[in-house]
Amino acid sequence: MSHLEALKKPVVFSNGVSAPNVTLKSPMTERLCTWSDDDFKKRGWPTPEYINLYKVWGEGEIGTIILGNIPCDARYPEAKKNACIDPEIASHDEYVKAYKPVIDAAKAHGSLVIAQVTHAGRQTSEEIVATPVSSSDVQCPPGMGMTFGKPRPLTVDEIHDIVRRFGFAAKVLYEAQCNGIELHAAHGYLLSQFLSPRVNKRTDQYGGDLEGRSRIVFEIIESIRKAVPDPKFIISIKINSADFADGGFDAEESFAMSKKLEAAGVDLIELSGGTYESSGFEHKKESTIARESFFIEFAERIRPHLTKAKLAVTGGFRSSKAMAKAVEEKSCDIVGLARPLCGEPRLCKALLSGEQEAARPVHPDLPRQIEVGACVVQLNQIGHGATPCDTSTAEGAKFATDAVMHRREPEHGGKKDQTQKL
Repeated sequence: MSHLEALKKPVVFSNGVSAPNVTLKSPMTERLCTWSDDDFKKRGWPTPEYINLYKVWGEGEIGTIILGNIPCDARYPEAKKNACIDPEIASHDEYVKAYKPVIDAAKAHGSLVIAQVTHAGRQTSEEIVATPVSSSDVQCPPGMGMTFGKPRPLTVDEIHDIVRRFGFAAKVLYEAQCNGIELHAAHGYLLSQFLSPRVNKRTDQYGGDLEGRSRIVFEIIESIRKAVPDPKFIISIKINSADFADGGFDAEESFAMSKKLEAAGVDLIELSGGTYESSGFEHKKESTIARESFFIEFAERIRPHLTKAKLAVTGGFRSSKAMAKAVEEKSCDIVGLARPLCGEPRLCKALLSGEQEAARPVHPDLPRQIEVGACVVQLNQIGHGATPCDTSTAEGAKFATDAVMHRREPEHGGKKDQTQKL
């Protein structure tokens, strides 16, 4: 089997649902929806730009597209202009009507579409809320260009409300013809804050050992299955292989958690790593560099123990050969891409056809701490019908850096994309 044939192989989940190939667009913050500082009801509604972004990705022959991130509580987004599905803001039917065009656009060319639902917890910027919520009152240090207020611990009733919110979002997504939902339990978001012994200092049923710290996750899974009993509706979860912080959620607990998740009926586990405190994308072992994946060695450890759930690995993949090798060697079932699809939204199509062998490299003039912001700039450009700036060039790197540093409107930096109708 050639490496391109390996990439083109369909992925069939245990519930019979299939994705056309092994590539996956990992969820990212798009920041293209409506926003109001004062009126929660005007937060998080899909815009034409948001729909257009997923239309373009839908044209890129990506096997699985994961929308993300979508907070379930408008009070605690990751950033301004996040999408949102909040049962206290609007009705089920209103949200179905708003999200169906997004999902239709992403599915138009055959991609499987899942939506990531989130709660930022203590990682809600201080610019948005002075006192966020978390598993306990451990404050998040500055990171990703943001500062964060000291959180207050959630009450048990508030935890139950969050569980309800995830179930509500799942029902909305199902009725909007989405193929599934992903829970964000990685990168220091709220569910990750519960899983981490470094952050979770609770002494009630939601703290203590892994069983207690993971309780909210399994209650959410149960809530989703009650809201959407259809077994064809995929439940995915994004978890850290490790937090890469002393006293945090580590590889041993992630290994145990993955097996528990499969037993609970989770269909897809997406592995990543790190938090706002300590990025999992910085460790550069020789094996990591050679294989283009930050978390592949952990994936190889857990993959043989999963009999039903599919395993996706996101972080580091750039070439079609490295992606194919990971699948052929059964290190994982699915290869996730994130940042490369911001600058090259149709990259998967080019890789699958053999037209291109790898994603473009990032120019050394683009500061590493600005890379995430540069991706937001590129997504804004795509949403507005412009070609995203090419950060593999000095000119593109400078433009993206200036746009991030000065918060200027980035959509004017790209050329109009004549291949798409606005």
